[in-house]
Amino acid sequence: MITKALISTIYEAASIQRWNDHIRPWVGFTELDKQSHKMFYAYVLAKCQGKEVDFKALIEGGIFEFFHRIVLTDIKPPIYHKLVKEKGKQLNEWVLSQLQDILEPIAGDFFYRMKLYYNDPGYSALEKEILKAAHYQATYFEFQVIYPLNKETHGIETVKREMSQGLAACDTFSGYKYFMGSPYLKDFLLLLGKLRYQQRWAKASRVPNTFVMGHMLVVAILSYFSALEAGACSGRCINDFLGGLFHDMPEVLTRDIVSPVKSSVKGLDDIIKGIEDEQMESAIFPLLPKEWHDEIRYYTQNEFSSKVILDGKITITTSDEINKSYNDNKYSPIDGEMIRCCDHLSAYMEAFLSLEYGIRSNQLLSGYVNLRRQYTGKVVAGMDYGQLFEYFDIEDKMK
Repeated sequence: MITKALISTIYEAASIQRWNDHIRPWVGFTELDKQSHKMFYAYVLAKCQGKEVDFKALIEGGIFEFFHRIVLTDIKPPIYHKLVKEKGKQLNEWVLSQLQDILEPIAGDFFYRMKLYYNDPGYSALEKEILKAAHYQATYFEFQVIYPLNKETHGIETVKREMSQGLAACDTFSGYKYFMGSPYLKDFLLLLGKLRYQQRWAKASRVPNTFVMGHMLVVAILSYFSALEAGACSGRCINDFLGGLFHDMPEVLTRDIVSPVKSSVKGLDDIIKGIEDEQMESAIFPLLPKEWHDEIRYYTQNEFSSKVILDGKITITTSDEINKSYNDNKYSPIDGEMIRCCDHLSAYMEAFLSLEYGIRSNQLLSGYVNLRRQYTGKVVAGMDYGQLFEYFDIEDKMK
């Protein structure tokens, strides 16, 4: 069950500022954006490693670490690492106790696996190594930005040395060597890093401010939990997470074009999608191995259509039909409809939180009201999205 407390906790990461004792770009670096970028690094590193990676374990490990970090946000990295080294078991037990009421209601024994992840060193051992490397790479992306601004800041050279040591310690699996030897893959992830700066709702002042990068992770996590609630097979869970994570990736090339603009002229949305596809082919795919292209197209083209693969061909279907007939890894099902619901829920939450803080604008109000009405009673594949929207109903306060 996806609860109000769970959704609210996810959005706490949007308010957590990283490097907040250093000079930063005006947009800052939030924990939500960092964790999202980390999962893109994890995807690339896992693809470099090959078939031995359990992608479901990798995704869940990333989600476990995301929530773990939200609880421990106030602890500076040097102190955190010292605590983990000396009191790691007790620290993890305390974190799990803080998260139990939020995460235990999720279907499919999700919280049980989180406890295994932190209590059993051998559980998902390879996936933990990949996530560790992804963490350091995403953090290094930030450090490269702030270092020139902080050369006079006390301790910055110590941070630089620790960063170098951490990156060197990531060379524990063959996929890392492959990644480090590929300037194209590094360029791909640097390009995606621009999504950290692309503001959502660009014409509206909001609190907390959110960016396309973090939004994609919110959609991915909510889509993954939706898949668990639907009793999805492992391949469908993986596809729903990655479909959510990749759904706005073309915006790194086109920037965020708001829905009212797309719908203002008949056929404009199709033209924009065509341009996005052309840009992906010319700017993104040349940076990636050819054997990855079809998978990423599967996630980024017709991203809000539920799909399966039948006789080697992509077939559009519905999430209800997937539940009935195609909930099997052999069909590579993906719930574009559920990803769309989670995309809209994320936008709705962004408007809701700002309105709760007392920030009002026509754009926020119309977005909030229209989405609230659109999702009244909405059920997809047995998932009651109407209930999720009802958790955050403030229309009475606005009358």
